[in-house]
Amino acid sequence: MASVTFDAATRRFADDLPPAVDSLDLDIADGEFMVLVGPSGCGKSTSLRMVAGLESVESGAILIDGVDVVGMAPRARDVAMVFQNYALYPNMTVADNMGFALRNAGMSKPDTGKRVAEVAEMLDIAHLLDRKPAKLSGGQRQRVAMGRAIVRRPKIFCMDEPLSNLDAKLRVSTRAQIAAMQRDVSMLYVTHDQIEAMTMGHRVAVLDHGVLQQVGTPREIYSRPSNLFVASFMGSPQMCLINGRIDAGVVRLGAAHLPVPDSVLAAATSAEVVVGLRAESWTVSTVSHDGALRGTVDLVEELGAEQFVYCSADVPLRNSRIVVRVDHRRTIDVGDVVGLVPEPSETYWFDPVTGAALDDPLRHDLNS
Repeated sequence: MASVTFDAATRRFADDLPPAVDSLDLDIADGEFMVLVGPSGCGKSTSLRMVAGLESVESGAILIDGVDVVGMAPRARDVAMVFQNYALYPNMTVADNMGFALRNAGMSKPDTGKRVAEVAEMLDIAHLLDRKPAKLSGGQRQRVAMGRAIVRRPKIFCMDEPLSNLDAKLRVSTRAQIAAMQRDVSMLYVTHDQIEAMTMGHRVAVLDHGVLQQVGTPREIYSRPSNLFVASFMGSPQMCLINGRIDAGVVRLGAAHLPVPDSVLAAATSAEVVVGLRAESWTVSTVSHDGALRGTVDLVEELGAEQFVYCSADVPLRNSRIVVRVDHRRTIDVGDVVGLVPEPSETYWFDPVTGAALDDPLRHDLNS
């Protein structure tokens, strides 16, 4: 295992373009599972490739166990990379693909075979060792690619969206395998999938346009977003964001009145604010309910144990509709007119110009 430090690391692909990664400062502890997440083009894969030595570093440093590896050859860094597209040798068997790096490093054939067999058993691909990649499913190929990295026993694993080509069932099972494997190694894992980010990482780093927006535990990122981008990007469904105006200490959303915390009043630079509410922070009631915002149901997504109800409402929404998480026992149909009651204690507040959070949105201890 090893620690990794990005010290103002910058990568620019052309002088007339903004940096793909812009002065990234990030520490990954020895044995930590760090997930880099963000939209396409945010710089997460480039950051990963900089650690592996597949992309150069224009300025700043990348340290592995305190040693600056900028300029060091990829093979000298003891970093194993798992790619999105598997990158297997088509003319080799599974066993040969997995053992290729070991044989190149001078390991004997018996020792290589023993280590390959151990890892294949762990990944449930021992019965595939004599097959070639063309005879494997996508999930099997990805496990071979993972196995090829594991047999090397590197200091660091770098995984670049390894599950994006798998179906939903395989993604779930392979996530569990990766989590089990990670206990003995430091890992940097890139994904755009929020479920992967929230369920797998010890910590999550959110990037946008090459700039680190926030880093923290999955719970911290979800419950304490530092700005509008993190609030809207992290969480499925997306947080509802509404433009509001403070008037006499409250923001009025139709018939719903949200009291503005003193800390927000002190931090706000004007009367204009952005109010954020997640799907679980609304209650569906009757239109006549005191303090309810009137909404029309446009879509109901049935998810078994729960349902997401999408509603349009006469408020200045930044995203298209209000989404409410509702218990599956409740019957709600498209076209219903309902009352939407926001929970004031679970409201987020943001500056509409800078996007910065105006308040710590969490009303309880993270450890409770």
